[in-house]
Amino acid sequence: MTDAANAAGRAGPAEHERALPGGSQGHVTFEEERTTPLKRVQQFLHANPTAIPFIVLALSIALFSAIVGSRFFHPFNLSLVLQQVTIIAILGSAQTLIILTAGIDLSVGAIMVLSSVVMGRLAVLAGVPVPIAFMLGLLVGVGCGLLNGFLVAKVKLPPFIVTLGTWSIFGALNLWYSASQTIRQQEVAEAASFLQFTGTAFNFLGARITLGSILMLIIAAFIWYLLNRTAFGRHVHATGDDPEAAKLAGINVTGTLIAVYTLAGFICSIAAWALIGRIGAISSISGATANLDSITAVVIGGTSLFGGRGSIIGTLVGALIVGVFRNGLALAGADSLWQEFAIGLLIIVAVAIDQWIRKVSA
Repeated sequence: MTDAANAAGRAGPAEHERALPGGSQGHVTFEEERTTPLKRVQQFLHANPTAIPFIVLALSIALFSAIVGSRFFHPFNLSLVLQQVTIIAILGSAQTLIILTAGIDLSVGAIMVLSSVVMGRLAVLAGVPVPIAFMLGLLVGVGCGLLNGFLVAKVKLPPFIVTLGTWSIFGALNLWYSASQTIRQQEVAEAASFLQFTGTAFNFLGARITLGSILMLIIAAFIWYLLNRTAFGRHVHATGDDPEAAKLAGINVTGTLIAVYTLAGFICSIAAWALIGRIGAISSISGATANLDSITAVVIGGTSLFGGRGSIIGTLVGALIVGVFRNGLALAGADSLWQEFAIGLLIIVAVAIDQWIRKVSA
């Protein structure tokens, strides 16, 4: 009886074999997900975050050249666009570092203006030697950035709330220290011409290029190298992508965040130098829209507001897009109201596209 049962057991398929068609010879097959053209585009844009801003820039140039004609491509107009985006791009470089860590800094414009006021009032009104006044202005930017980084990384406060608060604090200090007074261009030229150095211009193919624009490119090149060729850059991306995983990988997330905000503050103080060269004078009310403009350039440039993905090249292109739209609409006779409307629309579209692209990694 037992032998018969064993024989029957050997002759018939096992229980798990009966569950598969064809007995022991059955195979489990998985149907591969078909990749649609739209999916391939989504994957391409996820792998190349700067592709969208380049496409938008090309389309916007084509649009406004068709609307306003040859005036748009006049060397003087092109140089004007470049000068207008210089400050935005420098602040955007600082903002890129912060947004890559999944943070945001609403105080970059206030840091820039406060640093410029400190430089100017010390050098022009207080009689402090220009090199010392300049260095103290840079230290103000570094100190402001360090304060932001400490509150975000050590105290664990949300970056939006921290920088919203310091925006008001730095702005109040600026108004208090400056007494809401403007130092005129002639006064700066007489007592501290070095502060206007970034406004020095030279002709290139009929266009007027300032040293401030060259400084912008130098800063962008430095940030690009930092993010793409150093361990610190990898730590920045990892912190923004997943801070808990970054900690498990041995990355000092707290130190990285403090370093990022401090470096951003330093870049803002460099932007203060470029700002003085741009307007010639020192005003406590300059750069009123710089905070939002820097965020706009970064978001339109393809850097994700959720951190971990983006590039400094995209930020430069994003700043150019902002400049092209404002300049093109102005040449077309559009009111400044519609310029802001167009920029706001671009921000919403850029964030919507970013959300769509992020579904690839999800």
